[in-house]
Amino acid sequence: MSSLFISDLHLAKDRPETSARFVRFLETQARQAGAVYILGDLFEVWLGDDMILPDYQAAIRAMKALSDSGVALYLMHGNRDFFMGEHLMQLCGATLLDDPTVIELDGIPSLLLHGDTLCIDDLEYMKFRAMVRNPQWQNEVLAKSPEQRLALAKQFRDISKTETGNKRKDIMDVNQAEVERMFSEYKVQRLIHGHTHRPAIHDFELNGQPVQRMVLGDWSTQGSVLVCKNSQCQLETL
Repeated sequence: MSSLFISDLHLAKDRPETSARFVRFLETQARQAGAVYILGDLFEVWLGDDMILPDYQAAIRAMKALSDSGVALYLMHGNRDFFMGEHLMQLCGATLLDDPTVIELDGIPSLLLHGDTLCIDDLEYMKFRAMVRNPQWQNEVLAKSPEQRLALAKQFRDISKTETGNKRKDIMDVNQAEVERMFSEYKVQRLIHGHTHRPAIHDFELNGQPVQRMVLGDWSTQGSVLVCKNSQCQLETL
């Protein structure tokens, strides 16, 4: 059976068409797979398992129905939804993966990650990431009221939009040396990630061996799916 990889859905109240596309995917193509991997930024914002927004309920129910049908479902934190926890995993019937995680994909060692840790040239973002992944900072945010968390999320979204518009595009892409370091450190032949919204399959050689970096696209424009079966992978759009 196939394994399907997606990321960067950025589900949100103001993107109902993306939520509908995701539910259709879970009810159709995903039902024929052996496993579905969502590699971060499933949600545009996740403010904690104790305050699940009503707009996410349809997606959560559809994920649970997929899991109940026998398809293995895996989720990974992204840079938008790093507060996802075990309670949400129970509601979805999903397993939360570490970032990064190595799996055997049709016998081929493959490294899964969201992808933001590869963008080391974006120094401002890397500082921000270090702050929001700090357990002390997270505990302080989760202690705030729902209203305060919503306001903080809006503030971060506004800042992100402004900074993204002002940064050079090459800075927001992966650093090739960091990519090669990850291949070597984890001793894998494939690297699968999202985050950059630049779907492509990059083939190159590293230490005399062929390797592949597979980049998932975002769902606001296309609905990118990486389909892997019988040792072959291809990017598809819904």
